[in-house]
Amino acid sequence: MTGPHGFAYERLGDHAVAITHRGRAAATLRGGRAEKFLVEVESGDAQLVMARWTGAYKLGNERAAKDHPRNRRRNPSRG
Repeated sequence: MTGPHGFAYERLGDHAVAITHRGRAAATLRGGRAEKFLVEVESGDAQLVMARWTGAYKLGNERAAKDHPRNRRRNPSRG
């Protein structure tokens, strides 16, 4: 399984950080959140950090897994 990719960030003039994913805006962080993000992104895996901060760390298979017969059996309310 591959890790997250396609993220980029840019420091803005007003002490904010804009995070993009594949060229589209994903998040804008300001103030203390922007500072915490910059510290974390510069000291770790930048792609993984940006994925986590934007909430884009899920790979898209959650809905399919929820409907799998094995998982339906565990949740009787789903019918």
